[in-house]
Amino acid sequence: MVDLTKTQNEILGAAGPLLIRGGPGSRKTTIAILKAAQQSTVLRPAQCILFLSFARATVARIIETIEEEGVSPTAKQRIEVDTYHAFFWRILRTHGYLVGLPRRVTLVTPPNEAIALAAIRRKYKSNSKLSEDERKRRRQSEDVERIRLAQQEGRICFDVFAHFVGALVKGSKKIRSMIATAFPIIILDEFQDTTADQWSVLKAIGKHNTLIALADPEQRIFEFAGAEEKRLQQFRDTFHPNEFDLKSDNHRSKGTDIAKFGNDLLRGHFSQDRYVGIQFSGFEPNANQALATLRGHTLQARQRRLKAGKKNWTVAILVPTKRMTRQVSESLREPTAKMPSISHTAAVDMDGPILAAETIACLLQQEADTGLKDCIELLCAFYRGRDGDDPGKGNLAEADAIEKAYQKRKKGKAWPANSVVQAIRRTVDEVQSQLLSGDPDKDWIKLRTLLDECDCPRLREIAEEARSIRILERGQVLRQSLSQDWRAHGKYQNALAIVRQAFVQEHFATAGRPERGVIIMNMHKAKGKQFDEVIIFEGWPRLAGRKIVSNPDRIVRNNITSTNIGQDRQNLRVSVTRARFQTTILTPKGDPCVLLMNGKP
Repeated sequence: MVDLTKTQNEILGAAGPLLIRGGPGSRKTTIAILKAAQQSTVLRPAQCILFLSFARATVARIIETIEEEGVSPTAKQRIEVDTYHAFFWRILRTHGYLVGLPRRVTLVTPPNEAIALAAIRRKYKSNSKLSEDERKRRRQSEDVERIRLAQQEGRICFDVFAHFVGALVKGSKKIRSMIATAFPIIILDEFQDTTADQWSVLKAIGKHNTLIALADPEQRIFEFAGAEEKRLQQFRDTFHPNEFDLKSDNHRSKGTDIAKFGNDLLRGHFSQDRYVGIQFSGFEPNANQALATLRGHTLQARQRRLKAGKKNWTVAILVPTKRMTRQVSESLREPTAKMPSISHTAAVDMDGPILAAETIACLLQQEADTGLKDCIELLCAFYRGRDGDDPGKGNLAEADAIEKAYQKRKKGKAWPANSVVQAIRRTVDEVQSQLLSGDPDKDWIKLRTLLDECDCPRLREIAEEARSIRILERGQVLRQSLSQDWRAHGKYQNALAIVRQAFVQEHFATAGRPERGVIIMNMHKAKGKQFDEVIIFEGWPRLAGRKIVSNPDRIVRNNITSTNIGQDRQNLRVSVTRARFQTTILTPKGDPCVLLMNGKP
């Protein structure tokens, strides 16, 4: 049990709806858990306190904190931790028909949502090249299609969960009463990042439940997804909560100036020449020297953590873009002449790897009659969905070319010798000739290796993407399901359905292994997490002569100061304050991050 401050003790003694504000490391989560444990003693049988957060990784961290704080086994059984999406899905799956959805609904995972929306997205340029009006028109078109998929096909995308659940809870007093009976107290983590639709749901159920909102308005980094500055005031106006401010508390990085530096970043003015726990380093603006600098600092950080003697240490490398996550991971995986490879985990976007895994699962079925057709369909889906919500024109064109080539076959005749289908067909034929063992691990690796060595460049891409996913590390249940499928049919008759279901279940799983060692992720994914050390590494300008011709992958877009960089300040502040002991910021020489200028320590 932690030593409680006066304000924390007041929170434990307060009744009714609460609004608890606090900055990074202020232990908002800890005091909320202690509050839940306290209140669990007055619940009726079968009732629980529901703790909602946004990401599965954050949920795992909350569960870990419950263990660390010594909550009694009895209290732990009465605290249910889940994501907003998983909670909404439970309501929607059971009662969605009341708002016009089909009786049977299925989840559309993000990769398959990207495929479903590809026709709309191909009409627009890439996200970075769209004007605000164009982004708005694209979002509106996408929302219309998501609603159509839900109402007409029963296929539900994550982004419309709250829309339909809002209609349900606002329209049915009985459903609100059922939720209140099951969960009389609901704790809302990262409340400042709720969207308008999510707030609509919470506002309706709060009429019957006691809501406890945890928030830091200066960590609102999801405005692009619908978070709004007015959300806390809406909570105040609706529920008139007791309000507590833990803003001055810093338990995460005590003994350092990390939190102070983060707050100064928000203000755009640095009050000190040096900050304990903050280090800056410049690198030459080219890929080789930039990545070599990162590798050196990562090895130093790893050595510091090992020397400190902590067993489960963490060093996070945070980058501004998804593309850089992969670039950094690939670089650290390979040794150089002077430095070794660095073992790590990378939180890469999984759209491409998941779709690649589906293709391999389909081939695992060795369907003689439909194998080529199914492989072609999944290859097209892979190219349409691999880039998520920002599809590349080249990938969309590749999918169209494969589809068009497959359809060109004339009745009773083979495809032309130069058709892209021929190499795919040869590989599918070779896959179907393989003798499989019934051991999912061995058979999966066997087919992936075959694709890796085949003469079809498109299927070699599938093999490369699938390496990121480590499909057979995703749990004993998946391996058992594939093994059972083999025992029941003498082949992997349902491998594709089994793999797809595994990824659907993973979206709602709350258990996970804690992150350890060196971890690479983009800055947005670090929200709600904490690490022993953080290294923030941004991109560098591309030069022609001495002139900057492009400036990708920067913390601030193009590294240009504008009136709309408040979100960038908040994003950098969140990333900086994830560290317990040290944050290192790596920025290019000659064009350092604009947020560090005019008062850079």
